Amino acid sequence: MNDIGIFLDRDGTINEELEFISSPDEVILIPGSAEAIKEANKLGLKVFVITNQSGIARGFIKEDELAAVHNTLVELLTKEGAHLDAIYFCPHHPEYGEPPYRVECDCRKPNTGMLKQAEAEFGIDLKQSFVIGDRIADVKAAHSVGAKSILVLTGYGKNQIDEIQSQNIYVDYIAKNLYAAMQFVKSKIQS
Repeated sequence: MNDIGIFLDRDGTINEELEFISSPDEVILIPGSAEAIKEANKLGLKVFVITNQSGIARGFIKEDELAAVHNTLVELLTKEGAHLDAIYFCPHHPEYGEPPYRVECDCRKPNTGMLKQAEAEFGIDLKQSFVIGDRIADVKAAHSVGAKSILVLTGYGKNQIDEIQSQNIYVDYIAKNLYAAMQFVKSKIQS
């Protein structure tokens, strides 16, 4: 199953949602998220973080500060026995900041640049993969590459339900949290 990827949004999916996390001290794991990632690891699935970080374009955080945040995320997960294969981030925004960050890019979700990068670097079969996040952008990114979409109700997830219904957006599964999402993934890959 090495060609299946689990693509996770970061804020509101793995760790608590705070507007523009800029310090390692602000990284707090959502209960069950490390266990969910550990289960994916045990199944031999590749686990990736794909996160829009427009705070860089907006000037709220620098790339080296983001690296420190990600190092803390990895450390917290490692303490729980969970492993990420890679973290991909988009520092861009089409309307805010200065070049090179103020740009229409292919990596800002719902665009698929981060998914395609993992596909190229790890040989991932995106059509067999899963995208899990708390926003419509995550669901749309999944659809764009033929992956299964899972919306978690942590973070902004609860607030996205009305919009998903009003826009008639299909979601493969709606989960209470990342741990519940992983149980759905297991049921799909083991069936």
